[in-house]
Amino acid sequence: MGSKSTVLIALLTVVVVMMMTDLSLAASPKKEKACDKGWECKGTAHCCNHTISDLFQVDNFEELFAKRNTPVAHAVGFWDYRSFITASAQFQPHGFGTTGGKQMQMKEVAAFLGHVGSKTSCGYGVATGGPYAWGLCYNHELSPSKSYCNEDYVYPCTPGVEYYGRGAIPVYWNYNYGVAGDALKVDLLSHPEYLEQNATLAFQAAIWRWMTPVKKKQPSAHDVFVGNWKPTKNDTLAKRVPGFGTTMNALYGDQVCGQGDNDSMNNIVSHYLYYLDLMGVGREAAGPHENVTCAEQAAFNPTATASL
Repeated sequence: MGSKSTVLIALLTVVVVMMMTDLSLAASPKKEKACDKGWECKGTAHCCNHTISDLFQVDNFEELFAKRNTPVAHAVGFWDYRSFITASAQFQPHGFGTTGGKQMQMKEVAAFLGHVGSKTSCGYGVATGGPYAWGLCYNHELSPSKSYCNEDYVYPCTPGVEYYGRGAIPVYWNYNYGVAGDALKVDLLSHPEYLEQNATLAFQAAIWRWMTPVKKKQPSAHDVFVGNWKPTKNDTLAKRVPGFGTTMNALYGDQVCGQGDNDSMNNIVSHYLYYLDLMGVGREAAGPHENVTCAEQAAFNPTATASL
């Protein structure tokens, strides 16, 4: 009996240990799978998806921005595909253009570049594609009406420097140059001109803004677009819903949104839809109208100075 008891105790001990191990594994958070796609994307689960250069190649870039090097453009030779892909490599591990399936990834690239194209378009209609074909026509505000210097103790204006709009999604005001410069580890407060001298940096600043909320506890344009953001009751009452429309709210607030069916909003939306068509996704993939516009949305930040 003694030997049988010993065997029984040993078996029970093994069973208990196995049960405790299973419970321990169940309680432990599942380790995120990390993938390595080389220099463009490595070290996170996002990199297990296609990279942007897998889905969006140089011929796509050339078609979207077909008129950017036309002699009448204002930034001939500045913007190029390599600069965009190099800039995006900093953010692809965090989900930029690498979140979700292939269609979502392509839609995000189209959405981001829709903003870029609309904000840097010369607006000429005399071309195939009309004004939508003129994205990346310039890299800085052509006729600044002021220096955009405002008193700020954290990011005081550098004497003699002007903070008018520069870049792919133009940066305005000394504070915004300071914040973006800190994030990118470049002294943009003293040298805002870097954004009109270096296309990779100009794209980096734009993607950083796309990926970064204006304020804590608010979503980034990336989050509202790819579905990371879940609207609160207040958001629903303010008619803010996931989709392209709310990216405009996150980036520009009431400069564009909550103003009804205005030209500024329609221009951005039109670029996005046009780029979806050119990339072979099709504008029908944009979703219902109320998710694409922000005409009736209340701004996250009801001031005109919160955006870059």
